Amino acid sequence: MDQKLFFLINREWTAPGLDLLMATVSSFDFWVPILCVLIVCIALRGGFKARAMIVVAILVVGLSDGVAVNSLKHIVNRPRPTQLESVRVVDLKKAKPRLLAVFQPPLVQASHPEQGPVKDGRSFPSGHTTDNFAAAMVLTLFYPRRGWIYFFFAALVGYSRIYTGSHWPSDVLASAFFGAGLALMGVAGLENIWQRFGWRISASLFAKYPSLLKAGSQNS
Repeated sequence: MDQKLFFLINREWTAPGLDLLMATVSSFDFWVPILCVLIVCIALRGGFKARAMIVVAILVVGLSDGVAVNSLKHIVNRPRPTQLESVRVVDLKKAKPRLLAVFQPPLVQASHPEQGPVKDGRSFPSGHTTDNFAAAMVLTLFYPRRGWIYFFFAALVGYSRIYTGSHWPSDVLASAFFGAGLALMGVAGLENIWQRFGWRISASLFAKYPSLLKAGSQNS
């Protein structure tokens, strides 16, 4: 079932316009400058709650990607689709800056499966999916009324990882829950740390904002 769904998404449910869209959504390099600008703007123009959300998101995503995801990739060692089958590999063309690649046709080529047993599988979990669902959960916890909207983009990122030939559907589905769960635990832990030790960092700031998540909307 996993393999069948993968080939439907990767080989059958395709179109030139989707190739460019999915390659763009899936490209980390494309989003880095946009993300950096957003973070700077929020940090400069937002209040305590917005800045706290940025710090928490960076810590949660950084730890999940750098520790949890990388560790599990080595432990599980599941081969990527490209290592086992000849699949469509969709990517943006090389361009500097990377943003310019969206104005060119994407690269679409067939992968070359490895011969013999795969020794270095990195299919599970999907780092892109884990990170984006973790970020979506952080946004939702800080801003329940609108933050959940990011889950739609996170789901699109996950789908793009299947479309572009990088991960199996089960990798993406499990990674979505994994990322959201890590964020729940991470935010709960950081909120607890702030409530217990925030006064040591800044007594005046803690007196005004005793909670990271419940800062008054007028100050956020």
